[in-house]
Amino acid sequence: MTRLKIEISVPESHAEVVIEALHAAGAGRVGEYARCSSVWKVTGNWQALPGAQPYDGEVDVVQHSEECRIESVCDADQAGAVQQAVRDAHPYEQAVIHFLPLYEP
Repeated sequence: MTRLKIEISVPESHAEVVIEALHAAGAGRVGEYARCSSVWKVTGNWQALPGAQPYDGEVDVVQHSEECRIESVCDADQAGAVQQAVRDAHPYEQAVIHFLPLYEP
């Protein structure tokens, strides 16, 4: 079974809601532990282009804001459900969700 690392950027105000959605979809299982995740404070940078409806900031203006980077894991067959759950809970128009394959010898 392929395991994936999940990375999500989210405003701090929505971190707990996204973490709950992530775990409700089955992510965060490590051996005999559940709901495993970590949260890092990061600075996000973006520029909304014409046609965008940004959650934060203005179109055509470069923005910088404190965010949280949530990291967790899931099995590859859970990725679709995890992605949908996170998108449903996430406030951004385009949620940044990375799934990275893990090397586990």
